[in-house]
Amino acid sequence: MTDIDYQALEFAYQKHADQSCPAPASHRVVVVGAGPVGLTTALDLAQRGVRVVVLDDDHRLSTGSRAICFAKRTLEVWDRLGVGQRMAEKGVSWHVGKVFFRDQEVWRFDLLPEPGHRRPAFVNLQQYYVEGFLHEAACAHPLIDLRWKSKVVGVAPRPDGVDLSVETPDGAYTLQAEWLVACDGARSPVRKLLGQESHGRVFKDRFLIADVRMAADFPAERWFWFDPPFHPNQSVLLHMQPDHVWRIDFQLGWNADPVEAVKPANVLPRIRALLGANTQFELEWVSVYTFACERMDAFRHGRVVFAGDAAHRVSPFGARGANSGVQDAENLAWKLQAVLDGLAPESLVDSYAAEREQAADENLLNSTRSTDFITPKSAVSRSFRNAVLNLAREHPFARGLVNSGRLSLPSTYGASPLNTPDTEPYAGRMMPGAVALDAPVRDAQGNETWWLSYLAGDFVLALFCGGQQPDRATLAALRGLAQGPVPVRIVLVGDGSGPLDAPPDCAVAHDHQGCLAQRYDARPGTCYLLRPDQHVAARRRAFDAATMAGALARALGHA
Repeated sequence: MTDIDYQALEFAYQKHADQSCPAPASHRVVVVGAGPVGLTTALDLAQRGVRVVVLDDDHRLSTGSRAICFAKRTLEVWDRLGVGQRMAEKGVSWHVGKVFFRDQEVWRFDLLPEPGHRRPAFVNLQQYYVEGFLHEAACAHPLIDLRWKSKVVGVAPRPDGVDLSVETPDGAYTLQAEWLVACDGARSPVRKLLGQESHGRVFKDRFLIADVRMAADFPAERWFWFDPPFHPNQSVLLHMQPDHVWRIDFQLGWNADPVEAVKPANVLPRIRALLGANTQFELEWVSVYTFACERMDAFRHGRVVFAGDAAHRVSPFGARGANSGVQDAENLAWKLQAVLDGLAPESLVDSYAAEREQAADENLLNSTRSTDFITPKSAVSRSFRNAVLNLAREHPFARGLVNSGRLSLPSTYGASPLNTPDTEPYAGRMMPGAVALDAPVRDAQGNETWWLSYLAGDFVLALFCGGQQPDRATLAALRGLAQGPVPVRIVLVGDGSGPLDAPPDCAVAHDHQGCLAQRYDARPGTCYLLRPDQHVAARRRAFDAATMAGALARALGHA
């Protein structure tokens, strides 16, 4: 257990030299908001060599557990940024969920039934730990300038950047940014300053969150009850967190008084009804929330780009909020770096908007369906839901209709203009636009490692070689691609049957279990081009340098 109380940390305001400049200081990227999405964006940009200023109007991390369910894909992003292992070690790993109707279990599901993945389906970790770990990594990076008690009170777009007015304890000052990334939450002051709005649906229901510290022998699983005897006609969710803390969500109904609901006299009886009168526990944090499914019409407005809750907001069922925001960050960071370095046209940022708006629509659809199932608004819809739950005890077809929250999955950008379409048939999920799947491999020295560790933030061209050494012409063409103006990492993938003699600028991975070839439907000669955010840009059954060079240009937004 960590000795740091992240909820009690306070960060000192420090006057910056920019505040004394006679002319506004200019920066390449300014990120507004030091939550999980803002800090992930800053870390990703900094690792790519981009200096970042992060502004936050507060001086503390989040209080209460808030977002707690972080998906496998999010952990993989954080692995690339150097903080994934710490998140996984502190968090509670889980992959099994159970659904109960009244007093009976009706369905059990496994979110990661197959082996061969480095990370679990989910870890549960309080948001203040996530922010704390990201904050420490950001403070250790020389290209990140984090400024607390710095409130953005004015945003003036220019064709080539943005002017910002920043309010501090020492007064206001002005900054200039080539790009502004707004990660400032669901109420987004930046969005309001630009006169933008989010549109969608507000759900007329209320839920009570209670964080309870106790010693319990419940397994690390997601338990969801519909109409349980201890909370009739409503729903309840139970999750394990680190430090013997458990998250309990109680549906209250729209007519519940949020002020009265959080009083201990009203909270404690609900918890005792669930846990039993003799269970000893301490109440750590309690809150009442309502929720909405909504998003901005467009995530890019000139040189201002929105990410996370500032751009889109969903109900908490399915853990699609923070996870989607982290995926916004990884989609955006490499594109901004490519534009800033002159490797791509500014229009590449439009693909961020197109891809992540599609992802937001998927999340909104799934979240809305989950919420409608969990909180039916008519007698007919409640009867349908209860019939599905009754049938699910015995009939597999009905289990597919049970919806206690369709849990977060990464989006496939199948319609992205950055994709080079297939020309041959393939099996499996690794189509252009899909996120890369992990698999166990061995490096050239025979050490056990993971495939995603080879996809460390650059473009990667992977050539599946089987047990045969590529010929000299192929190696020369691969090296020519690697030595072009855009960094491309070449990885030769063997089957473990023998050594591969790779040039110094090529990496080697041995698919000794055949797991990678199976997941990518690869045979000797198959090649994949993967984007810096680990999504597939192109694939072919045989390597052709001109085709892959064209796919690289297309993935960078060149016509």
